[in-house]
Amino acid sequence: MRFTRYGTAERGRDRNAVVIPAADGSHRADARLRPTCSVVGGGIAGIAAATILAERGVDVTLHEREPTLGGRLAGWQDRLSDGSEVTMSRGFHAFFRQYYNLRGLLRRVDPGLERLTGLPDYPLRHSSGLCDSFARVPRTPPLSALGFVALSPSFGWRDLGRMNARAALPLLDVRVPDVYRRYDGVSARDFLDAIGFPPAAQHLAFEVFSRSFFADPGELSAAELVLMFHIYFLGSSEGLLFDVPDEPYPQALWDPLASYLQGHGVRILTGTGVEEIAPAPHGGHIVSSSAGARHADALVLATDTQGLRMIAEASPALCDPPWRAMVRALRTAPPFLVSRLWLDRPVGARRPGFLGTSGYGPLDNISVLDRWEGEASRWARRTGGSVVELHAYAVPSGADPRVVSHELVAQLHRVWPETRGAVIVDQRHELRSDCPLFEVGGHLNRPTVHTPDPTVTVAGDLVRTEYPVALMERAATTGFLAANAHLRRWGLRGQTLWTVPAAGRSAALRLLARAGTSAADG
Repeated sequence: MRFTRYGTAERGRDRNAVVIPAADGSHRADARLRPTCSVVGGGIAGIAAATILAERGVDVTLHEREPTLGGRLAGWQDRLSDGSEVTMSRGFHAFFRQYYNLRGLLRRVDPGLERLTGLPDYPLRHSSGLCDSFARVPRTPPLSALGFVALSPSFGWRDLGRMNARAALPLLDVRVPDVYRRYDGVSARDFLDAIGFPPAAQHLAFEVFSRSFFADPGELSAAELVLMFHIYFLGSSEGLLFDVPDEPYPQALWDPLASYLQGHGVRILTGTGVEEIAPAPHGGHIVSSSAGARHADALVLATDTQGLRMIAEASPALCDPPWRAMVRALRTAPPFLVSRLWLDRPVGARRPGFLGTSGYGPLDNISVLDRWEGEASRWARRTGGSVVELHAYAVPSGADPRVVSHELVAQLHRVWPETRGAVIVDQRHELRSDCPLFEVGGHLNRPTVHTPDPTVTVAGDLVRTEYPVALMERAATTGFLAANAHLRRWGLRGQTLWTVPAAGRSAALRLLARAGTSAADG
């Protein structure tokens, strides 16, 4: 793993962020020897890979089985009962300031990131009445942890004294991949219990993290939770504040990026899932889809878990048997439900645009879209109403989505009582089950960017990597890494990447963590 310390702070980037240099090479491929690459999957990872490949002059074909780009951040047009044209999606996503590589991708079409707007807080509320806020917590570690304890009603100084300090010390010096060696065999819940985290703080701060992976804390690998703690809290000065797009995902993100890709010669084949990949007679691959068969010198497989499994099953010559068996064994997280409600009146003026919740049955968070999204805001101004979105993660398999959505509305009424009198003018519900499961002990069973075939790479948030990245940032980072591997073979310059610090920020705290870990191992 190669890291270079970043010396001077760039606007919007932690001064301790590290750079991952790309291999040097030609800036652009020779037009007479132009290599070809098929990128399978049009989500964040696939778009990132296609972008840098096309910028280097590679002949790129981007396959996406859905009608639109964006993957799990795709959007599609719908019409409400009042005749309004709206853009439906699979729900709210937070664009954290630590997402350096995702933001670098977006800067291709929005250099100043003007399409992203910041929300003032990341508030969390428990049904007991406890509320946490990160707006006033210092962002620079270790002041961030001390400030959280000082300001949080769910985590007091007495709770700090009851904690198992030795068990908690590794949080001060998280390293990848060592964090997986130590904690992948433990569940997030068991890890927090061993540390002695107070139950209220677990519910508020850490269940929110674990459910970002659409998994119950009892099933989630503690390594992923510890890594999240490093990325968002003790390893980065960016804090837990985030941005959101000012319009629906297609308008703000994917339509501009699609135009950018097409301007670089990329063929974008939406509604065209890949059915089979076979070896070509004279090298490379034959990629078969509903649009026909196409030759490619190289492949980037940037699908979701189910898509990767289907391709491996249908392509008996892809990579090798152990790799295909590993892919076929991948699991998805439990289903999640997104309920979007168009109400006939606004929610309270002091309600936050986003609220994480715990202890309210299946309700995990509430978003008020008209607080930041232009389309929702225009509908709200025109009608005097509001657009509210409710999320339920880790929905039990087999649960009736109608029952779950009804319960989400009931819990909304508990959290914000003024909504009890609101009429639901229209509503949409999306139940999906296609997110990767980061289960206990599953880290080594996930694919890496590299495969047994150097002409085939894999990208996406399901991919195992040696860098401290997660969620959307893991998708963007692995997309660039997957493209970089091919560019290196072709003698072309790759994409330089950034991550949060690869280890704890404080030398003293790192020394303390190592001493405690050595004593525990001894």
